[in-house]
Amino acid sequence: MDALTADDMMMFINAATTSTAQGEFHGGAADQRLSLDFLHDYVIGNYRDLYAAALALDINDHNAALIVRKLLETTGDATEEQRRVEGALIARRLRLLPPQRVYDLFGVLRRARVNNRRTRAIIRDWVAARPDPAFDAVKYRTGLKRALRHAHVAPAGELAPFLFTTGHRRRYDTPLLETWRRAHYEQASVYGLPYTVAEGFAAKHGIDRATFLKRIEPRLTKLERLRVQGAARRGGADVAIDLGSMPLTRLASYVLSLPMTERVERRDELTDALRAAAVRAAGRAAGAWGRVAAVLDDSFSASGSAQKRRRPLAVALACHHLLAELASEYVPLWTSGRTDALLAHPYGMTPLGERVLDALEHAPDRLLIVSDGWDNAPYGLAAEVLRVWRTRLDPERRVVAVHLNPVYDAVDFDVKRLARAVPTVGVRDAEDVPALVEFARFTEGRAGVADLRAHFDDRVARFLEEG
Repeated sequence: MDALTADDMMMFINAATTSTAQGEFHGGAADQRLSLDFLHDYVIGNYRDLYAAALALDINDHNAALIVRKLLETTGDATEEQRRVEGALIARRLRLLPPQRVYDLFGVLRRARVNNRRTRAIIRDWVAARPDPAFDAVKYRTGLKRALRHAHVAPAGELAPFLFTTGHRRRYDTPLLETWRRAHYEQASVYGLPYTVAEGFAAKHGIDRATFLKRIEPRLTKLERLRVQGAARRGGADVAIDLGSMPLTRLASYVLSLPMTERVERRDELTDALRAAAVRAAGRAAGAWGRVAAVLDDSFSASGSAQKRRRPLAVALACHHLLAELASEYVPLWTSGRTDALLAHPYGMTPLGERVLDALEHAPDRLLIVSDGWDNAPYGLAAEVLRVWRTRLDPERRVVAVHLNPVYDAVDFDVKRLARAVPTVGVRDAEDVPALVEFARFTEGRAGVADLRAHFDDRVARFLEEG
């Protein structure tokens, strides 16, 4: 039973790290949603404590929101102590989620008629802790209004007439609310609003797109700058992006979205930015991993899907730069055989077995494989190579070997594994790799369920202390 618990939880954490219920290269969105929903229902029904504790781990935002929803929907199944711990975990995790995702979650709870006392208290406390209520009222007006109604909370001051009075057009003392009011008839006020709100007013006033982007540029967030840069350039506007402050994996996605010619023209700038982001992610562990060999999958399946375009390749590119900083000696081996990481693009088959052989020839201290696990050139060679290597050449496990998989396999309710001889863990962002490599020991059978529970308890304690 202990082994089953450990296997089930590792499977769930892998899924919660990689799957966003969107289409993948080898599976559609409907299959992903069905598989993920079943897995959540299975785990909360059998391991509620560990299920809630997953909120303290490096899972993605989609699954964090889904866990919160499932816990609140099943409040009646929890003991008093479980509700206490769950409440603290939920409150802390909601503060870390993007506000638009939290408002979407509250909307799902409203439509599902989940309105128990704990749910209302969580909504009330989260809304009360928001740093700028006026900003939320303008940018997330519908979400905030519905959340307040669902939690039976009356907003203070001018927010009440702003949110709930139809056609209310009196002057406001709150500057942002007054700017929103004036933007209905005054173009200059449009540029004092959040970008997503200002867009609607710009269309209403018939403002030229290039002019709008040029003047709204100071108010753009980092993510908004990424989204509009292409359109801005085509319209003759210049939207600056501070590449040096971007997270590593998101920066890798941005680089891969650029045409090859632009990557070549901006080679020094992009390479320096990727290296700087990798240095930040490596932190004090820089150079501490010894000799590292990495097998990096840039085969055609790394192109991802329409919803997750080039996501697997972006993770591989980000891992490439991070591992270069973590290692004292580093050997990258792309499945395509290419050596210019900046010009990486999805192409060809997946000869993982050959690349693993090449990597082992370098006698590394650590072997990292970043791939979706679809080894097909020839099929199964990587599994056989790793099996023979582990049983015949390295039975003492002197070399740390981990397969990092960024893609959820809906059929197996897990990420696709290469071989039993090497642990496989799901990866969402390259920044999590050091923690994931440590976590991989639970998939090898070297640690039992007691160790797994102790790990969860430690992560929960640290997670709540940081809040």
